[in-house]
Amino acid sequence: MFEQRAKIVLTRRWPQQIERRMAQLGELVVNTTDTPMRPEALRAALLEADVVCPTVTDFMPRELFSDLQPRAKLLANFGVGFNHIDIKAAAAAGIQVTNTPGVLTDATAELALTLMMMSARRTGMGERQVRRDQWLGWSPTHLLGTQVSGKKLGIIGMGRIGTALAHKARHGLGMQIIYNSPSSLDEDAARRLSAQALPLSSLLEQADFVSLHCPAKAETRHLIDHKAFEKMRPHAHLINTARGDIVDEVALVQALKQGQIAGAGLDVYAAEPQLTAGLMELEQVVLLPHMGSATVETRHAMGLRAMENVQALLAQRPLLDPVVKL
Repeated sequence: MFEQRAKIVLTRRWPQQIERRMAQLGELVVNTTDTPMRPEALRAALLEADVVCPTVTDFMPRELFSDLQPRAKLLANFGVGFNHIDIKAAAAAGIQVTNTPGVLTDATAELALTLMMMSARRTGMGERQVRRDQWLGWSPTHLLGTQVSGKKLGIIGMGRIGTALAHKARHGLGMQIIYNSPSSLDEDAARRLSAQALPLSSLLEQADFVSLHCPAKAETRHLIDHKAFEKMRPHAHLINTARGDIVDEVALVQALKQGQIAGAGLDVYAAEPQLTAGLMELEQVVLLPHMGSATVETRHAMGLRAMENVQALLAQRPLLDPVVKL
């Protein structure tokens, strides 16, 4: 398949150690500006390289692949989510797509737990007060939040990350676990977590915290909308480390303003890096810059997993993590 030295394009900077290892596989071209590539640059990469390694910041819709006879045979995505890539269009152009499942499970679950604690305990507001020199000293009624231990956690999407969060919340904080997911936990896992599967409406009505871990697709777009917020409890908190468009952010702003829910913790947004109007002004929402997998260990593991898929392609072996097989 590869008569000459393969050409590999990284659309963003990767950890240096991984870049050096990738360079051993072929001619490596790195986007040294480390800013999202424009559509014409992505299209050129598909035409000129054997492998393109995109990230979540690379929007690759159907139009990008139209009337294309690419040299590229693989999109080795740096990340587990791939809703930024039109998979069907890539396959129609003869390009396989892989992702990096499993390696970012614990890091993302940890961040979901972090957001839950920050939102419940109002730590973002407190940190801003201290930095702005607005703290007047300890008071019995200052920034009262809600306790997390023992509360009911509703998890939407009980895959790897959802299950990891459930384990940490159940065994670390004694939380009660309820969940909604296309597939149920096996008996042993459900028993270890004391987890109960519920319809979505029942979960929303019962949970003190709702954490999203479902994939972004047509069926989950605006899964959490104004009707969902109407079902949630006034003291409930919404946590999103999945994908931004799972939440109707306009409805979220309205729900927070009207007190339909108590707070939210967001790591992802519908139109990153832009925020929906009103989110920035709300003190009861914690806003993080899409850093769910942002640990040294995890980003290295993501790069290695993507590289292993590239190695499999170049050696004409089966890919490790094909999103869709051609």
